[in-house]
Amino acid sequence: MKNAAMEFRLGGSGGQGLILAGIILADAAIMEGKNAVQTQSYGPEARGGASKAEVIISESAIDYPKVTMPNVLLCLSDEAYRKYGQVVDPNGLVITDTSMHLPLPNEKTMVPLYRLPVLSIAREKIGRGLTANMVALGCLNALTKSVSDASLEQAISERVPAGTAELNLKAYRAGLAAAQQLLIAK
Repeated sequence: MKNAAMEFRLGGSGGQGLILAGIILADAAIMEGKNAVQTQSYGPEARGGASKAEVIISESAIDYPKVTMPNVLLCLSDEAYRKYGQVVDPNGLVITDTSMHLPLPNEKTMVPLYRLPVLSIAREKIGRGLTANMVALGCLNALTKSVSDASLEQAISERVPAGTAELNLKAYRAGLAAAQQLLIAK
């Protein structure tokens, strides 16, 4: 990502923490001297309804704060994928959880698809399902290299609730490792 803006859309169920993940991604970009904007929306349900965070990162000024054509779509629920996954840059990529039931791709949606066990890593390796957002952030950064790991780790440490930094960093690193293994296997 040299001069072009990168647009990220992170979708999931309310309560999965993807809005916090979007805020952390934007914070990390700002720490590196980049311009970043983060927006969010969620359904009327506090938990369970579809929610999304959008982040734009750019070396230059950002003229419009909303994502129009995401380069990266990360979805952790079928509902979020149905609601927010209809448009992805043809040169972009899609990251989903392996538990999702995605429609078969067609010619219009032939972007690289990375299916990773985000939710099970959070539950089984980390021991806390609530860390799925940090696992997802690790997967996203391993696949996009949009910011440095050091900046993301600093942003995680500064944004997560007090006393949870190590757990969240462990989850982030587990997501990084899972995506790196997937890249090696391809």
